[in-house]
Amino acid sequence: MKVAVLSESEADEAAILVLLSGVLGEEVEVATGLRLRHRGVDAVYGQLRAVLLHLHYATDVERLVVVVDSDLTAIHQRGHRDVRACDRRCRLCRLRDVVRDTMAHLRPIGGRPVVKTALGLAVPQIEAWYLVGGDARVSEAAWINGLASGRPPYTAEQVKVKVYGTPRPSIELETRCARRESQRIVRDGKLALLEQFFPSGFGAFAEDVRAWGT
Repeated sequence: MKVAVLSESEADEAAILVLLSGVLGEEVEVATGLRLRHRGVDAVYGQLRAVLLHLHYATDVERLVVVVDSDLTAIHQRGHRDVRACDRRCRLCRLRDVVRDTMAHLRPIGGRPVVKTALGLAVPQIEAWYLVGGDARVSEAAWINGLASGRPPYTAEQVKVKVYGTPRPSIELETRCARRESQRIVRDGKLALLEQFFPSGFGAFAEDVRAWGT
């Protein structure tokens, strides 16, 4: 299975590939050559349509994985999968909108099936996922309750320090820690715990991945 990954940084993508292989129970072949012009959440939205078109018309890639951070935006809810219930402030709903609209306009290529996608939302950032099995205070529920009370339980800087030892890691340090922690989660059988602690964001991603086999 050949997979392309689109996220906010190279470090994020390294971790996502490890977690993806863990959910699938098999290694995946990574597609190369996307040549993304920029990084960050705005770049992901700005390039997602073009990436899907490129993969469909110019490659043999079978799957596309996209994960972004929620930061301080609306947290995805399971009911959002219904188009009528989508929250336009939710970044995962916005990703689904782009994918749905793009897929609706693709022309069939010699009977080749369209690229299947798996979309996820890291709440509030992907570093929170890396703390699963190490800090039970970090979870979607804690973040949602904190936002509702106006007192977030932790800041992005605090989570980065927990993972990297510094609030401003180099991309090399980010990638090394991202790969190490995602490998630990898979190796130690913590994927179910990751889905339990982050049901709306990682859970939605895992559901999409599992649906590839249907």
